[in-house]
Amino acid sequence: MAEKTGEQHVKYLLNAHGITPTQQRIKIANFLFKKQQHVSADQILSTINQGQQPVSKATVYNTLGLFANKGLLREVIIDPNKVFYDTNTKHHHHFYNTDTNTLTDVNDGEITIQTLPALPKGTDLHSVEVIIKVNNQ
Repeated sequence: MAEKTGEQHVKYLLNAHGITPTQQRIKIANFLFKKQQHVSADQILSTINQGQQPVSKATVYNTLGLFANKGLLREVIIDPNKVFYDTNTKHHHHFYNTDTNTLTDVNDGEITIQTLPALPKGTDLHSVEVIIKVNNQ
């Protein structure tokens, strides 16, 4: 019964963000929103495809893009080939460990930015996101 309630919540969440709750989207959303986490598309794909009904790589990438565009996820781009999807959509910064390939949140208020350079002409500030890259000693 609890699983059904979880699925109903996911359907409500998707509908509330203007997303049609298909079977694949519900499956991906159930995995993503069970806890706050940072995951890559490949991590999602391998976890979801351990079940009996596999989901294609294209479906995972398309769904993640849709969820990010609709505000359900944040994309954290480490480099052009490394993107994490963050279920915490509030503004915050990150540590990225290059040895373990893990992304963790920086506690709220631990980074203060005093000044920014002048913005290019014709632009407005959208956001400032700090990614601090670390490695193991």
